Amino acid sequence: MYLVLNGIGNVDNFLATFDGVPFEGMTVRLFNPKTKLWSLYWADSNEGKFDPPVVGSFENSVAHFFTKDTFNNKKIVVVFRWDARNKDNPVWSQAFSDDNGKSWEWNWYMYFSKIIEN
Repeated sequence: MYLVLNGIGNVDNFLATFDGVPFEGMTVRLFNPKTKLWSLYWADSNEGKFDPPVVGSFENSVAHFFTKDTFNNKKIVVVFRWDARNKDNPVWSQAFSDDNGKSWEWNWYMYFSKIIEN
């Protein structure tokens, strides 16, 4: 991850191999100082386009970012949650709702570890 736009944005890259095929994804995060909201834009080597942003903010080291999307031809609401209460081991998770947020299907968790380089 590296900072851009004098610190009001950052970019990170995700590199992986799935079934022997290289995959690259990237997130561009932009902070709007007026609204105090972050907009997170995802793009990957499969699609070659930015997805609509998920928008949200942090409160007490936990953030929720929301967007509307379509999954399996069904309109859904998507939430990304960053839980950074443990600064050395933050957790990112994702959920879908097909009833406008009344219920959520949590379908992806990523557990991070901080690496300090000398």
